[in-house]
This record gives sequence, structure tokens and C-alpha cells, in this order.
Amino acid sequence: MSFARYRRDGVVAVVELNHPPLNALSHELRTAIAAAVDKAVADEAVKAIVLIGNDRAFSSGADIREFETPKALAEPNLDSLNSVVEGCPKPVVAAIAGACMGGGLELALSCHFRVTLGDAKIAFPEVKLGLVPGAGGTQRFPRLVGLELAANLIASGNTVPAKMLKGTRLFDEIVTDDLLPAAIAFAKRVVKDKQPIVRVRDLTVDYPQADAYLHFARTGAASVSKGMPAPARCVDAVAAAVNLPFDQGLAAERTIFRELMITPESKALRYSFFAQRAARKIPDVPESTLQRPVKSVAVLGAGTMGGGIAMNFANAGIPVYLLELKADALERGIATIRKNYESSAKKGRLSTAQVEERMGLIKPTLEYKDIASVDLAIEAVFEDIEVKRQVFSRLDATLKRGAILATNTSTLDVNQIAKFTKRPKDVVGMHFFSPANVMKLLEIVRGKLTAKDVLATVMATAKKIGKTGVVSGVCDGFIGNRMIEQYSRQAMFMLEEGASPQQVDRVIEKFGFAMGPFRMSDLAGNDIGWHIRKRRYVEQPQLKYSSIADKICELGRFGQKTGSGWYRYEPGRRDALPDVEVEEIIAAERRELGIKPRKISEAEIVDRLVYALVNEGAQILAERIAQRPSDIDIVYLTGYGFPVYKGGPMFHADQVGLFNVVRRMREFAANPHGDPGFWQPAPLLLALQEHGKKIADAHTVRAKRATPANRKSPRRTRAVARKTERPNTKRLKKTRPAKAASKRRSTKRTRR
Repeated sequence: MSFARYRRDGVVAVVELNHPPLNALSHELRTAIAAAVDKAVADEAVKAIVLIGNDRAFSSGADIREFETPKALAEPNLDSLNSVVEGCPKPVVAAIAGACMGGGLELALSCHFRVTLGDAKIAFPEVKLGLVPGAGGTQRFPRLVGLELAANLIASGNTVPAKMLKGTRLFDEIVTDDLLPAAIAFAKRVVKDKQPIVRVRDLTVDYPQADAYLHFARTGAASVSKGMPAPARCVDAVAAAVNLPFDQGLAAERTIFRELMITPESKALRYSFFAQRAARKIPDVPESTLQRPVKSVAVLGAGTMGGGIAMNFANAGIPVYLLELKADALERGIATIRKNYESSAKKGRLSTAQVEERMGLIKPTLEYKDIASVDLAIEAVFEDIEVKRQVFSRLDATLKRGAILATNTSTLDVNQIAKFTKRPKDVVGMHFFSPANVMKLLEIVRGKLTAKDVLATVMATAKKIGKTGVVSGVCDGFIGNRMIEQYSRQAMFMLEEGASPQQVDRVIEKFGFAMGPFRMSDLAGNDIGWHIRKRRYVEQPQLKYSSIADKICELGRFGQKTGSGWYRYEPGRRDALPDVEVEEIIAAERRELGIKPRKISEAEIVDRLVYALVNEGAQILAERIAQRPSDIDIVYLTGYGFPVYKGGPMFHADQVGLFNVVRRMREFAANPHGDPGFWQPAPLLLALQEHGKKIADAHTVRAKRATPANRKSPRRTRAVARKTERPNTKRLKKTRPAKAASKRRSTKRTRR
């Protein structure tokens, strides 16, 4: 394979980058570009050179397959290639279409001239990996576009169309089509007119009171970076372009780049970058698997979730039916969708025409017969197995053969739902997260009989509608909700022991979570968790819960939608305000349990919440509900607000060290109020620790596995195990004050 195709067009040598699809700057491509430039220099008939990519990309930047391998720095590295191009004695013109990002943009900046299509995508995304551009981008870009624009784009990592940079020195010509002929014609004019070569390194950055602006930019970057050092360091690197000669500025950029490479934040961001790509791969489903067409979709249920799901498909240009059984519910659903779109239009994110176009793709209906020909149907109805049975029986009787039947259930058994049809191979879980038109995560739940082509199709559909698809096996709660239940249980237990909702939320948000457990519950609706717990009380009566959450719900405090939950909310506002009534409920529960409240440290709050996720995640891995540890992390980074710069719960545990994590779990197991049985470290964690390995190495270590019979119901198996591990409940009750114990027996609930 030729990584750089070389040909002549009169006095112009055309060098076509040929590393599809996005011309990532692999060692082979870098070598080929340098050789092509040398060939053109050696040919006396060549007077100018045009570098061009393909329609999708001039170059998207570094080759991610070479990250952290010797090839990434092998000569010619990107710095060396840029020196070859910039030092070429003949004019070099970059012809830019599609993505021109990161290292690809740095290569273009090293060229002497640039011709671009107006819709080419320009960006320095390195900051999203916790880095700064490392091959001269922070030094050359400000010299062409000015200090403010350079600092903003480099520190944010935002992508902008090339036409937005019109009027700067970045582009010598912006064209609408026929890029290559335009670039060749431009190169010939440069030769004919004997235009001098423009080396960006020779330009200067002129900006009055630059130091004052840079101070402002650093402060702004630090205030919005939420624990990530890279944005402010991007400003530092750009400052070097203002204050230092080019070569010294380049050295400063490299120093900052190396310093950031070893930060925990950059390591976590780079990990999550690769984890997202790994999540797309299903080991036993080849990429060559033929997919089913998805040209039309039906969503059943026009509530908040159903409407949000429908919007995803309309946004992607896919026609979608929205089915309801009652006209008033359907009207409300359509009205909410329009309101959402019009809100986006007011913020400038959509035009009026786009609003109408998307609304036109959503077809309301009250009749199942109208959806008979769709390729994919997604139910988003009430979370009750009997309701699901009715819906899937109707879908099975109505939809054409080959249609995919998906359930949006968040906890129910997808295998049982599949049995409601005569085509279980066509049934799959598509668990969207609320608000469905915003949240990136899509848990794709693989049933026991789900066909491989169904999985491949749904995974591709997730990408098409802008979601991050993660495959989960079938268990109660799948990956995300099964783990968050343990996190929430520990949060509740800490209320019994002495913490307040606002303390727990404040501490875990300081750790980096987008929202603490109590604010999150108020936003989602406390009644949702209540409904799930009621089912748990019947199916797993031995599983321990705090009664506080139920008492909150018994008062109708369902969260923001009712104006009160764990917090109170004033009309028209979402500020979470502490509520004396909640404090009284918590205090009464402590008295009933005979618990003297204690001071709970920030470290304990963080560790109990995060390690609860880790312990349950390890069980999920052992049961093979998740394909890999990084899939669990992607679920939490994209669906639950785990801080991206900490990489996810499993990655975070590896950074802390399993020796330390296991010791901490054993400390928590000594607390009789925190469900000691749960805090017995998962066998997989113990096996990994014993072998000196990390959770990332889980595939290399086998812990003791359940018997085949038990594997059918892993959650039930674990619950029984916890029952035997927990201290004797009757014995614990005797340690309480007699009055409290008597009162507890008289109001005994199945949840405890």
C-alpha cells in the first residue's frame, strides 16, 4: 500500500495522503509524506507542492493505534515531519477538506499556504485527552488567527467550520467545491507571481496588553475545567507564542505536553477515549455481520422517555411513529417535543426550518396497525412486567417479520419479555437514559436468544443517533442501575448513621460527580426507585434497605416534579434547598433504630459510594454481564455523571490500588449498619489482588464461579450469599434500646 500517492500536474507535485478513512498520521504515513516532499524537491521540473487528503479528512491527527507505542515517536515524528514541510525550499500548499484536526492541523500550519473548503472541520481536540497540541500547534496557530481565537479554540477543543475563520491569515483561499483543481491553480499562481514562501514560524503575535488577556483566559479556563489542568496549561502554551521566540516557545510547548502526559487526569481521559472505542466491539459478533435496515422506527409511549427517544431518531433524519393509546397523552407528548425543539431554536441551536423538519418526521398515532411496517419498535411504557407482556404480545402480532423489538426497561428481565413473543431472537434491550434526547449512554441488553445481526444493527443504530452503545447481559438492573442501587443504599445508610443529604451530595460532587445521589434521585423522580424497591421487597426480602427513602415517598415527595423530595424546590426554580421536614424524618429513623449519629468524614463518604460501585462492578464482571471493565466505566462516564477525569469507578480503583480498596472494604464490613455482607470484597477483586493484578486484567484471572444452576439468577444467588454472610439480624436487634426495638417490631416492614 502506498501511504502517499505522488503525481505531477505540470509544475505542481500533488501528494495525496492515503491512509483511509481519516488519514491518521501513522509512522508509515509520516514517512511517506516526508519522502514525497524530498522527491518533489529533487525534481527540477517541480516548482510547488500540494498536499491533499480525501473528502472525509485532510488528516484527523495522530494515529490512535500508535498511542503509547514506540511508533508514536519513531522518526520522522510529527515535529520532524513539520520541519521537513516548513523548511521545504519550494512552496507547499495544504488542500483541506473534511476533518483537519490535532496533528493534521499542525501539519497544515507547517505548510506555506492553505486552501480549504468552507465546511472543513478545524479543531485542536488534544485538551479532551488532558493534553496540549504537541507539535507546534500552540505556537503557529496564534500567529495566524490571533491570540484570543487561538486561546479559545485550543483550550476548549471545540470544532469550527473553516469558513468561521475567514478573515484570518489561516486560509489563503476558501472555496466551495473542486478543491484539488483550486489548490493546483493557486500553487501555479504562487509560482507564476513569484510569491515569497510564508513560514508561520517567522510571524509574530501582536496583541495589546497581552498579559492582561492571558491572565483573564487562565482564570476562565481554570473556572470551567472542573479539576482538569489541561485547559489552563493550553493558555500557558499559547502565552509562550506571545512572549518567546519561536524555538523557545516550541520547547515550552513540549515541556508542558510532557508534564501533562503523566498527570492522572490525562491518563484517565486517554483511557476513556480508548474505552469508548472498545465498547463498540462485541467479541463474538464480527464487524462483517450483515445488519438489518433501520429506515423507520416506532416508539411506544409518548411520555418523557418515549418523546425523548423519538427525538433522537428525528434528529438523525429517521422517520419515527409515536404510538399512544390515549389521545390526550399523545397530544401532550407531541406538545412537549415541540416545546423542546423550540427551546433549542431560541438558543440558536436549530433554525425554524429544522424544527419543522424534525417535527415532520415524528408521526403521532393511536393505532398499532400504523406501525406494522417499521424496522424497529422501542417500547417506553410503564415499568411493569404485565404491561410489557401486553405490549410485546401486540407488537409480535403486528410487526413484519425481521423487525427488531426493543424494550427500554431499566431493570426487568429481557429474557422474560422475549418469551412474550414468538420471535425471541428479534428482541433486545435498548435502555435509554433520561433525558433520552440528551444523555449519551445507551445500554444494549443482550438476551439469551438475541440474534447477532440484531446486536450489530442496534449498535450501529446507536452510533447513527449519536449514542454511546454499551452491551450488557441480562440481570436485574443491567450494568448501570444494578451498580447505582448499591451506591444509593450506602448513601441512605450514611443518613441513618449521621450524614445529611446535602453533606453527601456536596462531598461526592466535590469528588467530581455531576450530581450527588439525593439531587439525582429528586431529578429522576423518587417514585421510580420506590417502585423498584417494592418489587425487591417481594423478590429479595433478605436484601437490606433503609426505610428513610420510602418514608419520603409516602409523603408524596417525589422530587422536582412535585416541588419536594430530599430537598424542597421553589416554583420555577431547580435550586435544591434543605428541608426541615426531611431532617425530622431522618432524625426519627435514627431514634427508631437506636443509632447515635456520628460525624462521617468526606473520605468515608467518597469511598463508601465509589467502592460500592466497584464491588458490584466486580461481581458483574465475574458473572460476565459486562464484556470488559472499561465498558462499566463508559456506562458511568456517559450515563451517571462519574468524573471523566477520573476514568470511571473501575479505572479509579486500579489507580488507588486493589490492596488499598480491599482493605477499605473490610473496614466498612466492620460497620453493622452498612450491610456488612455486601462489603465482603468480591471474589474477583480478591483473586486480582492475590495475583498482583488490576481490574483491567480481569480477563486473565478467574475467581470462583457460581454453579450453572445459580448463574441463571445471579442477583438472587448473591442475595442468598449476603444473607449467610451478614451478622444475625435477631442478635443485632437485641443490642438496641428495648423501647426502640419494641417499636421496630410493631412496625416491621419487609424492606428491612
